[in-house]
Amino acid sequence: MTREIKIALSFQKQAYAVFFAVILSLVKRVTDSNEIGVALEAPMAILAFTFYADTYTQEITSKRSEIWRLYPMKQKMHSIYRRIVIQEMFLLAIAAVSYGLFFLFQNPDINEMGQSGFTNAKYQFVVYFASVAVTLVFWGLFANLFSCLFRNMWMGIGGCLLLWMLTNSSIGDRQFGCWNLFSYTFRKFGNSSDLSWICGKVVCICIAIMAVAALPKIIEKRG
Repeated sequence: MTREIKIALSFQKQAYAVFFAVILSLVKRVTDSNEIGVALEAPMAILAFTFYADTYTQEITSKRSEIWRLYPMKQKMHSIYRRIVIQEMFLLAIAAVSYGLFFLFQNPDINEMGQSGFTNAKYQFVVYFASVAVTLVFWGLFANLFSCLFRNMWMGIGGCLLLWMLTNSSIGDRQFGCWNLFSYTFRKFGNSSDLSWICGKVVCICIAIMAVAALPKIIEKRG
């Protein structure tokens, strides 16, 4: 496990993830606590697919590739899945810290100050954290899948970037509605009882499950 942590979380990866979170919380302006989740979801997706893209392809480009090919398929997949879990846990921590940094640097207003206001703020964070967890898993797995398919991490990043630009736009919002991958970002703030945006997250989960199922076959064929 220690070896997988060193590979999955290199110093460079950790440094740019932390730098990304700090800069984002400084330059992305918010005035209300409701806006923090919206300000974070799409950028966190970018962080995820750039972070995950080399999960497997680094074995192709590194000096470990010849030894890696000798491993049985089951051992390879266990190694990759461990790296995915390690990266997900790290990025979830970054996502939580990023949320707190907005309060530290910008001190946004909390709706309905008082006990109900703080309760509302906690609810907002729980909803954000659940949503961003799905977002990180989806974009990370999708980037890794594309990278394995084309044996190139930049193809993984490029493919995700095109999908990101399509779905994180007014066109994507109009075309897909509550089924959009970024349904949380485009949800209606005024009605907290409207949970139709969860449909978009269900789509993300379903695609992520299919990506996990397809990954072993792709790696077996592409090597």
